[in-house]
Amino acid sequence: MARIAVIGAGMGAMAAAARLAVAGHRVAVYERTETYGGAVRRLERDGFAFDTGPGLLTLPAVYRDLFIKTGKEPLESLVELVQVDPSSRHVFTDGTEVSLPNASRAGVVAALDEALGAGAGARWGDFLIRAREAWDRTRRPLLEEPLWPNWQVLGREPYPAVPHKRLLRTRRACTLAEIGAWELRDPRLAALLYGHALAYGVDPGSAPASASVLPYMEHAFGTWYVRGGMRELTRAVYERCVRRKVEFHFGAEVTGVLEKDGRAAGLELSDGTLVEADTVVGTGPWRLRHLVPGRELHGPKDVPADAEDLQPGRVVVCLALRGAPEPGAAHRTVVYGPDPEGELDLFVHGETPEPTVRIDRPDDPALRPDADHESVVLTATVPCGSGHDWATPAVVETFADRMVAAAERAVPGLRERILWREVRTPVHTERETGATGGAVPPPSLAGGEGTLHPSNSTAVPGLFTAGGWSHPGGGLAHAGMSGALVAGLIVEGPEFRGSQ
Repeated sequence: MARIAVIGAGMGAMAAAARLAVAGHRVAVYERTETYGGAVRRLERDGFAFDTGPGLLTLPAVYRDLFIKTGKEPLESLVELVQVDPSSRHVFTDGTEVSLPNASRAGVVAALDEALGAGAGARWGDFLIRAREAWDRTRRPLLEEPLWPNWQVLGREPYPAVPHKRLLRTRRACTLAEIGAWELRDPRLAALLYGHALAYGVDPGSAPASASVLPYMEHAFGTWYVRGGMRELTRAVYERCVRRKVEFHFGAEVTGVLEKDGRAAGLELSDGTLVEADTVVGTGPWRLRHLVPGRELHGPKDVPADAEDLQPGRVVVCLALRGAPEPGAAHRTVVYGPDPEGELDLFVHGETPEPTVRIDRPDDPALRPDADHESVVLTATVPCGSGHDWATPAVVETFADRMVAAAERAVPGLRERILWREVRTPVHTERETGATGGAVPPPSLAGGEGTLHPSNSTAVPGLFTAGGWSHPGGGLAHAGMSGALVAGLIVEGPEFRGSQ
């Protein structure tokens, strides 16, 4: 039985901890804050509750597998999963609206044809078929296996773009923008594509064509809500860890990784405590490098991803509303700004654009004081880190006003219903997760530079990384996958090639 120390209680770390404990190891988690879950947080006030992290779950099979493998219990016996329908409602700048059914290609095609005009649904449906091919080509090496030493194979663009004649040349789309312009050929369909990228913290202006797998995942596997809020999923994972005798130490900030004979040998905490361990599981390599000074955790060929301070973050506005929601209100509505492809670039150039806003309105009695009130969450993807002032109240409130104004295009009379609001920015994310500037990790994507995350193993023997800043990247499902990969590498060794 090995002693394993885990840094942080995010979803990837806890997924790894539960699996390692079941494998017979003694596992202890050291979390610098006072709670678990990483970015999957909840705000509670005056009988209202809000998910301030992810509002929906894709690929629930990842967590079904976790609970079966760590206790032979179905996920649904511990939380109530609800497949939301419609999957999402979309409000475009020209006033067009469309509600898309959950996990139904025929239904989506019909809805788009009716809302956007004949042929729109067929173009989107054909795009999804190509996106499925990109998914099939990359699913296993990108999501279910450790990052290969020759990771450059994932640099090949897997999206089977349609040949496009331009200026007497035949070209194929290599970016989301080119897919939107050349294949979808409708600014509203292009906005639909870009909105999926923004929801995952991916800049649609620079995303490779392989980001087409993001809308495909939601189409193929559906979008799911956990009754009581997404925080209930983190609670279930935490309780599974505790039942498997994982030790949790909250308020325990790790300041260093101990080494002995060139191998990870434990942790040093901020109060001077030394923790001995045979193996250490950390978070992303950019935070680990501060804990292992003078050591290269990954060689330059093993770190194709950008540093976390170059990634976008999120502004979240929690709205406590008087009045019940209108009958049939969609769980998620996306209200598009005038330039969803380039709105992050406008920020970078000193402008504050009208943002694309996601509105989550879960019909869940657990999130409101009574039936005469409603809990609503608005989310926008924004740049963060140096050069973006999310610590100044006037800047934050002005941007939140823009988000509320955008949301009112989909929810008329919204402002008059607001009892109070709380705004959370990348500053809160940095405080809760430690991510530089409050960045949110995007999922790994094949094709192009800067779209993969570093491998789960490091150049330091006995030191591994789990969570959104490691392979295969960010998002609830991807974090759970990272935990499975780390556990496999520790239990089976470097010959581990992923779950079968």
